[in-house]
Amino acid sequence: MRFRIGNGFDSHRFIKDKKFILGGVEIIYNKGLDAHSDGDALIHAIIDCLLGASNSADIGELFPPNDISLKNINSETLLSQVLDLINKKNYEIINIDCIIICEEPKLKEYKPLMIKNLSKILKIKEEQINIKTKTAEKMGALGRKEGLAVFTTCLLNNTDF
Repeated sequence: MRFRIGNGFDSHRFIKDKKFILGGVEIIYNKGLDAHSDGDALIHAIIDCLLGASNSADIGELFPPNDISLKNINSETLLSQVLDLINKKNYEIINIDCIIICEEPKLKEYKPLMIKNLSKILKIKEEQINIKTKTAEKMGALGRKEGLAVFTTCLLNNTDF
C-alpha cells in the first residue's frame, strides 16, 4: 500500500513535583505527568500513530514501561528512534493531526512551540503538523483536572511506490 493512516492515543495523570513536558516543550504548571518516561503524552501518541501506520507494533512493545533503561527518558529520543524505524521501511510523513484534551493549563500559547519542536525532530515542515486543544467540558477524570489525553492521526507515504 502506498498510503497508510495511523492513530495514536495516550493519557497520563497529573502528579506534583514533576515537570510538565508536552511536545518536547516545558509547560508552566504546578504538576507534571505521571509516567515511566518524561510523560510526554503528545509525543507518545505520535509515536503510536507512526508505528501503527508503518505496521511496526506499538509503543509499549517497542519501549516497555518496565525497562529500567527507559526510566525518565526524554521522549524526543524515542520519537527519533521511531522516525529512523519508519524511514528504514521507506515511509515518509505526509501529515500529523493531534488533539490534546486538558482542562488546565491552557495550552494555546504553547502550540507554536510544540509544532516547531516536533517538526525539527521529525524533519518535516511545520505546516505538516496540526495541534488542537480541547477541554472535556468538566466531565469525567479529565474534566476534574486529574490528567490529560491525546489523540493523534498521521498519514504516511511509502516511497517504494
